[in-house]
Amino acid sequence: MEKIRNFCIIAHIDHGKSTLADRMLEVTNTVEERKMKHQMLDQMDLERERGITIKLQPARMDWKGYELNLIDTPGHVDFTYEVSRSLAAVEGAILLVDASQGVEAQTLANLYLALDQNLVIIPVINKIDLPAADVPATKKELINLLGCEEKDIFLTSAKTGQNIGDILDAVIAKVPSPKNTNADSLQALIFDSVYDEFRGVVIFVRIFAGQVKKGDKIKFAFSEEETEVLEVGFFKPQWIKSDHLNNGEIGYIITGVKNLDKAKVGDTIILRNTQTPALEGYKSIKPMVYAGIFPQEGSEYQKLRDAIMKLKLNDASLIFEPASSQALGFGFRCGFLGLLHLEIFQERLRREFNLHLIVTTPTVAYKIKMRNGEQFVLTTPSEMPDPSAIEYIEEPYMNIEVVTPTQYIGNLMSYITEVNGLPTGNEYLDEHRLILRYQIPLSSILVDFYDKIKSSSAGYASLNYDFADYRKCDLVKMEILVAEEVVEALTSLVYRDSAHRVGKNIVSKLKEMIPRQQFVVKIQATIGGKVVAGDKISALRKDVTAKLYGGDVTRKRKLLEKQKKGKKRMAQSGKVEIPQEAYLAVLKRD
Repeated sequence: MEKIRNFCIIAHIDHGKSTLADRMLEVTNTVEERKMKHQMLDQMDLERERGITIKLQPARMDWKGYELNLIDTPGHVDFTYEVSRSLAAVEGAILLVDASQGVEAQTLANLYLALDQNLVIIPVINKIDLPAADVPATKKELINLLGCEEKDIFLTSAKTGQNIGDILDAVIAKVPSPKNTNADSLQALIFDSVYDEFRGVVIFVRIFAGQVKKGDKIKFAFSEEETEVLEVGFFKPQWIKSDHLNNGEIGYIITGVKNLDKAKVGDTIILRNTQTPALEGYKSIKPMVYAGIFPQEGSEYQKLRDAIMKLKLNDASLIFEPASSQALGFGFRCGFLGLLHLEIFQERLRREFNLHLIVTTPTVAYKIKMRNGEQFVLTTPSEMPDPSAIEYIEEPYMNIEVVTPTQYIGNLMSYITEVNGLPTGNEYLDEHRLILRYQIPLSSILVDFYDKIKSSSAGYASLNYDFADYRKCDLVKMEILVAEEVVEALTSLVYRDSAHRVGKNIVSKLKEMIPRQQFVVKIQATIGGKVVAGDKISALRKDVTAKLYGGDVTRKRKLLEKQKKGKKRMAQSGKVEIPQEAYLAVLKRD
């Protein structure tokens, strides 16, 4: 155990975590040069296309006689839970900061998570070869932030591989070796798991006591499910089979578990006939955004269910429950950490399982207190009770931190105040940059808040948020009617004072996106049966008089009259199919 070091890389989005991991794999000869590719640890096509890390990814490296277990983590705020799980499996963290950008919002958020776990922090400044790099200013920020000395900060360019060896030496020198827990037999913490078509459930573990090998009879401490170890191994970064995993090591276990519910992230694996206590797991995650996911074809419900179960295994922050609706049939109500999380989930279902979906408007979880004393959480707008029976409604508020250069303060403050932000204080990082702190309703940051923050600051500001509390609000249910029929997927909850503006916006978006029909299509936004905004899509008109040549004008009039009656009949019974793009356009409100 003296020769083992477990560490992870934490940073803001795009500060170079995955590239640094690539260089480490190269320098330690873990991956042959011919097999090396950019973003080696990003296994999903989706990650490569978007240039972001979505899943944590472990890799084992050998350096100067030591075994180094690295976990590469995501940077986006929606995947913070992946980061917190990685931190529980390691003893140290490399805090990576871009020399041209400096300390940003997620740098702070991930640093606080690491300090909560009492990890050893190794500060590293990346991208020092860029023309815009300002190393002295970034050093100053890190010294203020960590209280470290200048000599403790390492400089590197993950692109060129400069000083990578020194950073690995620092990991060996500064990160402590794994400690023994007091347990006398196996204790392994599950920090992630994936579903493999051929091998079933593959569990990623960090061993905190004892040893695990093929053939061991094991048990999950919380779910009490018993099973047998079929294979153990470690990551290089591909899976390499080994005889056993010892205390302090990170690796994978393949078991005979068939029920995907039983292998929960945060559970402890112990030997079957022992009473070893469970390790402290992870705090359960509370979803912030809810959306309904329904298959376009009703017959694909079972396929969707299996797909969500498999993704749940790989995405511990996902929460789901069955739901049904008159218009959309059977599907699921899913809870997400944010809109990017929802988007990635939707995309993975489409690509990995070839499913065509309808996704309802995302909403946040509101708390409703009824006049009869009952309380419940509302996640589906269509389930909103009669307003006369409601005593009050509460909505979630978030604490947000925006790190920005000082010249954009005016723009940002006026925008955040406009969307109901309440200032809670500011803090200067140095003379040029500061942190703006606000409390703001979650519904305000749900849709395009991040984009607006970026555009108000020429792309320089960065955002981090976490849950604050629940506060009272005045909400109403808005229904959208297309061709006199309620479109359930577009029902949403809006503030009473902004109902007209939001309704008008949705109606005009739908008018652009819905194709013209053979009859006039009415689009209306209503609240309690009262229309607050409306518009029409004019009908496609076939030229019924084309075959006429001369003759009495009444013949022409007669044909046009006949066409008019036909269109009227169609308008009474005609149905309009709303394309998926129209739903998405409404979600991305301006």
